[in-house]
Amino acid sequence: MYRIFIVEDDEIIANLLKKNLCSWGYDVSCAEDFSNIIQEFAHRDPQLVLLDLKLPFYNGFHWCEEIRRISQVPIIFISSASDNMNMVMAMSRGADDFIAKPFDLDVLTAKIQAILRRTYSFGTPGNVLEHKGAVLNPSRCTLTWNGHDIDLTKNELRILEILLEHAGKAVSRDAIMTKLWESDSFVDDNTLTVNITRLRKKLEGEGLKDFSITKKGLGYMV
Repeated sequence: MYRIFIVEDDEIIANLLKKNLCSWGYDVSCAEDFSNIIQEFAHRDPQLVLLDLKLPFYNGFHWCEEIRRISQVPIIFISSASDNMNMVMAMSRGADDFIAKPFDLDVLTAKIQAILRRTYSFGTPGNVLEHKGAVLNPSRCTLTWNGHDIDLTKNELRILEILLEHAGKAVSRDAIMTKLWESDSFVDDNTLTVNITRLRKKLEGEGLKDFSITKKGLGYMV
């Protein structure tokens, strides 16, 4: 079941879209906090975004660029401001399509189905993970924090993946080493300590102090 995230501040339109897409079997959610769309996006981890142009706080162009920093998920603009300049600007910022309001629900649904088929017919998208504003994007091997991309090594990525997948819970050293072995890395207890230390220094250098902590006798956690 594909997840669709609707960023539309008109509740009538948002609910109409949600009801129609749910009837087609999609898992649909609507934005609630228009001041922090990225955090909601990361939490919901959608396979497609429907994005209005005129929104509170920041417009759709801004959020399209922010989403593109962490994900290649398909984005469809839906807007009454459908002049050529807005369409060109939307595409230049990474949008996949632009549909003018008022729109036909059947046409919109057909376009969504076509884009999902083209995008995901040869594989499934990687999971984007978020914790307290930090967004991990496995497909790009980056952690985005405060608008800046932090490049990660494969081991650093796998360490953060398992910690974020169990956010708020301690993950044992053995579990982390097993995760690292999946990448054909030779990891012993000392190597893990070195990797954890380097990762912490890298994150602290970007302002993420105490993002991961040691739980004595249990392991590590975020």
